[in-house]
Amino acid sequence: MSADVEPRRVRADAQRSTARILEAAEEALAADPNATLERIADVAGLARATVHRRFSSRKALLEALTELLHERYLHAIEQARVATAPPVAALHRLTELLFELKVSNRVAMELTADPQTEMTPPNDDVVAGLDLLFTRLRDAGEITATDTAWCRGIYLAVVHEVARLPVESPDLPSAAEGTLGEAGARADLTFKTVLAALGGRPQ
Repeated sequence: MSADVEPRRVRADAQRSTARILEAAEEALAADPNATLERIADVAGLARATVHRRFSSRKALLEALTELLHERYLHAIEQARVATAPPVAALHRLTELLFELKVSNRVAMELTADPQTEMTPPNDDVVAGLDLLFTRLRDAGEITATDTAWCRGIYLAVVHEVARLPVESPDLPSAAEGTLGEAGARADLTFKTVLAALGGRPQ
């Protein structure tokens, strides 16, 4: 057995433990947003010392959840093919994926949100993906707004506000009727609102 096999095994075990803890954290925090590290350890089926070795504090755990959310945002950007798909189609698909994320990660997003904006702030890679999408929309003549930072801010703000609408809202008729599903109805409303706000053509 080579000398580096054992360190690799230790790293692999540590990665599995970390993934297990984060999965348990999402489950425990969904049931109780104030769940302690000890409670999360119990849900993960791990020794409490193991959780404390991976995360020295609840704050450190929430920071790891924020990073996990950023990875999921980036995966959504890749799935929507913001660099290659027709930009309007990419915008709609990305918006659907974001609302699917919000439905399945609602508590984690609330706990990792900036208190001033109530939103999980995007990291640099997510910002770059969104800016590329709005640049492509402008170049294709689908919107008239030219400042990508402003476009991004409008988009994220609308996503946030639409996510807060109750499902029975008259602005979400498709959700109430069940024709699109909740995530689809919210994505549709966001898509139309953002394009109109940015000087886009009716779709």
